Amino acid sequence: MRNRVTAKDRARRTMRRLLENARYEVLPTPAGEEKVHEHLPSDRVVTVTASPSKGLEATFAFAERLAAAGYVVVPHLAARMITGPEELGEICDRLVGAGISRIFVPGGDAEPAGDYPDALSLLEDLVRLGHPFEQVGITGYPESHPTITDDLAVQSMWDKRRHATHVVSNLTFDPAVMASWLTRMRARGVTTPLLVGVPGPVDRAKLLSMATKIGVGESTRFLMKHKRTFARLAAPGGFTGERFLADCAPAFSAPEAGVEGLHVFTFNQIAETEAWRRELLERLS
Repeated sequence: MRNRVTAKDRARRTMRRLLENARYEVLPTPAGEEKVHEHLPSDRVVTVTASPSKGLEATFAFAERLAAAGYVVVPHLAARMITGPEELGEICDRLVGAGISRIFVPGGDAEPAGDYPDALSLLEDLVRLGHPFEQVGITGYPESHPTITDDLAVQSMWDKRRHATHVVSNLTFDPAVMASWLTRMRARGVTTPLLVGVPGPVDRAKLLSMATKIGVGESTRFLMKHKRTFARLAAPGGFTGERFLADCAPAFSAPEAGVEGLHVFTFNQIAETEAWRRELLERLS
């Protein structure tokens, strides 16, 4: 008699698969670089953020050093921080020359420095440059973005899908919001594979202060209404995302969902995040 696969079994398998295909987002600081070398094996994919305060040079130099050390690295090319096709071409030559074959293209929070008011305009110029990168990620917004209406966010993802190899979802703490957004995205014909954005273990105050800046205001309100979840953020070790993954697993399990892995926002809590991932994998085995 064949063993029956239960819903719980499917959920555990899905969680394991996603955790095994988790990449880590880090901030380009000297302390962050030390933590990557100390705590992450070179088979972990590392994405490197870009911010107006640090400038793109910090992102690219950090990414180059990690690539030279054997890591698979994904620098962020924030479109509004790049002046135009000439600078973009120089960036592409530099990154490809460093052996970097993956990038992530957000619009970015800066005022436009030149020709790129959004990610789509930069993605179109990458086509003109001959598709220099094997993998190109774009952003998806399960929740409202503080400066982009929901309709524009959905339309933007639709417009960018033909230039991207995958979508990275921004943070949400609400499994129902994530499942609904995933269903609507697929119904609209956006079949691009998805990496689900989740926070690693992080201090509650740090997480909530950053959440309001990166487009997860709805989640902040969700947490205020769900004091048990909020209490988990206040507990030692911070929010792990385990319950979130378990609750999302049924939606993520379906082949048509196209959920391939996790994009973990570490906030440079790298040792804690990798320890959480390994511990959870062990318990799910």
